[in-house]
Amino acid sequence: MSTWAGQPHVKGSTETMRMVLLTCVSIGITFTWGVEMTYCTPYLLSLGLTKGQTSLVWLAGPLSGLIVQPIIGVIADESTSKWGRRRPIIVIGSAIVAMSLVTLGFTKEIVGHFVTDPDIARSLTIMLAVLALYTVDFSINAVMSCARSLVVDTLPIHKQQTGAAWLSRMNSLGHIIGYAMGAIDLVRLFGPRLGDSQFKQLTVIAALGMLSTAGVTCWAVTERVLLSVRPDPRRSTGRFKIVRQIWSTLLTLPPRIRGICNAVFWSWIGWFPFIVYSSTWVGEMYFRHDVPPEARNSHDALGEMGRIGSMALTVYSTMSFLSAWILPALIRSPEDEMPPAYTPRPPTSLAPYIEAFNKVKPDLLTAWIASCVLFAGAMFLTPFATSFRLATAIVALCGIPWSISQWAPVTFLGVEVNKMSSSSPFTRPPSSPPYYHRRRDSNDGTTASSENSIELLTLEHGPATTANSSAASSGLLEAGALSHGGSSSSTGELSGIYFGILNIYVTIPQFLSTLMSGIIFAVLEPGKSPELAGHGHGAVMDDTTHGPDPSKGPNAIAVCLLLGAISSLVAAWTTRKLRWL
Repeated sequence: MSTWAGQPHVKGSTETMRMVLLTCVSIGITFTWGVEMTYCTPYLLSLGLTKGQTSLVWLAGPLSGLIVQPIIGVIADESTSKWGRRRPIIVIGSAIVAMSLVTLGFTKEIVGHFVTDPDIARSLTIMLAVLALYTVDFSINAVMSCARSLVVDTLPIHKQQTGAAWLSRMNSLGHIIGYAMGAIDLVRLFGPRLGDSQFKQLTVIAALGMLSTAGVTCWAVTERVLLSVRPDPRRSTGRFKIVRQIWSTLLTLPPRIRGICNAVFWSWIGWFPFIVYSSTWVGEMYFRHDVPPEARNSHDALGEMGRIGSMALTVYSTMSFLSAWILPALIRSPEDEMPPAYTPRPPTSLAPYIEAFNKVKPDLLTAWIASCVLFAGAMFLTPFATSFRLATAIVALCGIPWSISQWAPVTFLGVEVNKMSSSSPFTRPPSSPPYYHRRRDSNDGTTASSENSIELLTLEHGPATTANSSAASSGLLEAGALSHGGSSSSTGELSGIYFGILNIYVTIPQFLSTLMSGIIFAVLEPGKSPELAGHGHGAVMDDTTHGPDPSKGPNAIAVCLLLGAISSLVAAWTTRKLRWL
């Protein structure tokens, strides 16, 4: 078996504080994604790219997820660094993200410092912007992969749903902060100190946020150190062992994990165009139907569209944030199946109502199915939006299903991976309650309840045995080992590769969605964006404007979102099949 030194530990005096510190890096990740998704599409359009060309640039997201997350997962799973398996990659990846963000925001200035010819400078600016965007996507995928695996590694099985819910909460908080800043005129607020445009200032703030949140999580969490990897005849060797290991694992996924991945696959065909284009769609609804005449000739059409889109996404993120806090209390979790650490005694007047609700409390799988249906319903409304206010309401409604879509797959996969990590060759005694964990008190050798602690992942339950005592004295822990009367516990030994494979099922639909979007844009809006083609100086939308009138004909983004609704219905049907796997 694999041998380990130390125990995972999270600073903080309460479980809430530990969860906040453990998942803090998610704020920086989603803040960065929010800036990228809100401003990069209009920014690329302002450089003169067509929507079809922009959709090809956005292959950076799925391409980086397809390549980076599985490979980083395998590398991290086998890392024997004294700092742990996940934190070194989080630190290095965050530093690369920060540098690339600043480069992305100041591409014109960087190119202009070396090139004076306007035509050459314009081409090089586009190339540098695309390169910086790809670098951000590749490096942030590495950080995101290790951040999720860090949660799975640290938490016991019965806390996986709680940890996933906290990830969703911190993701939503990061989006709220990012979109709220995007909706504020930062140049007026801060002056030119951080840059002379909204986009430049946001990239600087996102870079600082990425570094600070990653620093907090890495400071607060202490990982177990992997000393040696357990021998496994199925483990690939040779020059391309990582690729072969990913491929062999992908072909031999357990049925339930494959079912989770299939559900994620179909749901992301619908979610990807929404994530990439929803803010631009709201901005276009504003320019098509609601823009005042005096604002049509704005010299900062990019900033105007970005602020309108950010306002909509701020409301959407607020809805997602509230859902991440409220829904866990309304949905049955694995902890509900465990013997409680104490007997809850609600007020006598409320007890009958609470008891009645607990009997009909839906499980997480039911909530996941309902979220797919709700998202599909919202997307079916997009072609009928005739104002940016209605478009904002549709986007905001999607905050509820987004919260569940970020929470449910991580929970189910985290539980399945930890079952696999701790099941063979040891098994849980039939008499043991499922997923019940206890920790050893270091002072007297007795056991104490760990319901309110997430510090340790020891697999001990009863009095110390000779083997356990010797292991404790040497500071080593064998993954999956059980003491007398013990039960399975979280080790997260395989979390990297399985979450990487889950991300393959997230990224492949993004390629399909990008291809679909490119075809739709080529057919419905083959020219440059009429609002932003003037290199950020705002095109005049009158009879003298060349190209099609943007207020006429179907909106291409709305058509993409409509097709995503169909895929979301397929995702609901696929998710329902998990009940029988």
